Amino acid sequence: MEKKRSFIFTNKRHTRRGIMSSILGIISLVSLVIAVYQTYQAAGQAGDNLGLVGFVSLVFAITGIGLGYFGRLEQDRFRLFAYLGLVLNFLVLAAISFILYAGAYGL
Repeated sequence: MEKKRSFIFTNKRHTRRGIMSSILGIISLVSLVIAVYQTYQAAGQAGDNLGLVGFVSLVFAITGIGLGYFGRLEQDRFRLFAYLGLVLNFLVLAAISFILYAGAYGL
């Protein structure tokens, strides 16, 4: 038997909130990695600018989690970017939490 090849056409689109969540997750993850790398290069002497980058990454991650959650709830839409944004933003949130925990307890 030969497998029948067919196309499935749909009018589904990706959610705008999910795409924005993914973009915010990428921006916050990249900026956090760069800030941690620059702090490492400066032997742990991070200035106020790098602290501000970490705080803005935290705000972007929280906003991205909200956008990803509401993007996931939309009906008749693809949800790939919403889930990708949620994963990226939770990863940033976990990294910032670990940095704060390590700084508080001297790990």
